[in-house]
Amino acid sequence: MIKAGIIGSTGYAGQELVRLLINHKSAEIKWFGSKSYINKNFSDVYQNFFKIISDKCLDDNMEKLAEEVDVIFTATPQGFCSSLINEEILSKAKVIDLSADFRIKDVDVYEEWYELKHKSPQFLKSSAYGLCEINRELIKNSNLVANPGCYPTCTVLSVYPLLKEGLIDENSIIVDAKSGASGTGRSAKTDNLFCEINENIKAYGVTNHRHTPEIEEQMSYAAGKTVKINFTPHLIPMNRGILTTIYASLKNEQTYEEISSVYDKYYSGERFIRILDKDVLPQTRWVKGSNFTDINFKIDSRTNRIIIIAAIDNLIKGAAGQAVQNMNIMFKIEETTGLMQVPVFP
Repeated sequence: MIKAGIIGSTGYAGQELVRLLINHKSAEIKWFGSKSYINKNFSDVYQNFFKIISDKCLDDNMEKLAEEVDVIFTATPQGFCSSLINEEILSKAKVIDLSADFRIKDVDVYEEWYELKHKSPQFLKSSAYGLCEINRELIKNSNLVANPGCYPTCTVLSVYPLLKEGLIDENSIIVDAKSGASGTGRSAKTDNLFCEINENIKAYGVTNHRHTPEIEEQMSYAAGKTVKINFTPHLIPMNRGILTTIYASLKNEQTYEEISSVYDKYYSGERFIRILDKDVLPQTRWVKGSNFTDINFKIDSRTNRIIIIAAIDNLIKGAAGQAVQNMNIMFKIEETTGLMQVPVFP
């Protein structure tokens, strides 16, 4: 059994990690870390685990945790993992960080966008960007994986095949993304109150959302050249889910069948990517509670643009599910283990 520890287990992504791992046939949770709830029963924080989990929450001592487990998940704010990680920890346990600390390879870009001094830039080169369907081989051989952000996961997976094949103008990409409220985290903020979110939709982080450089970096790797995009996220009044609509100009005229064959080339063997049938568009309700990414596209022959639409559950494929998928790859077990939940509806 893989012994797992979670630091930040009482955040939304952290408790999803707990929910997935307690039903994982090859893993067991040894450490429920939560600085805010030390010595409090985990099931008192999340009553859905009543009479399922009897463990108490522990502190965030990563060095001690590395002595007791095989893998550490850090579902923590930016700057936390990089402030504690060191060579000794990585020699004893694998680390999967759900924050942005190791997602962006250029430390100057990270510090500019996150307004934080990076505490351990020496690990940026050796860390793997944990977008499983694209970086599987890198993930297999890494002890430190940066779990991608939710918006970048949905966006990059959607457009990756088209960039790799050079089918779209890299300077024409516009990303319109919408997320449920769980994406803003569990901490108390006025903007997250029911009266602020209910019956409302709003754009935020316009031109300066922190996921922008992460998305651009991964798109640039795919395209083999620098890619800059317009990325605008929106908060909508639902608990979970992300829908992205991506607009891009085609370099040449393409048919539906030609584009479809490109997606098949890259994703036909991927269990968690579902390219939908022609004219069936992704919806968040059909991926809720699952690790699936639903993708489809339409070609606008009038403007010679392609519109790609994708949906994920931001807490699963966009966070905890992908983290477990990364763990499975790192420990060389069946990648789908613990992740084959059917989407929940209604």
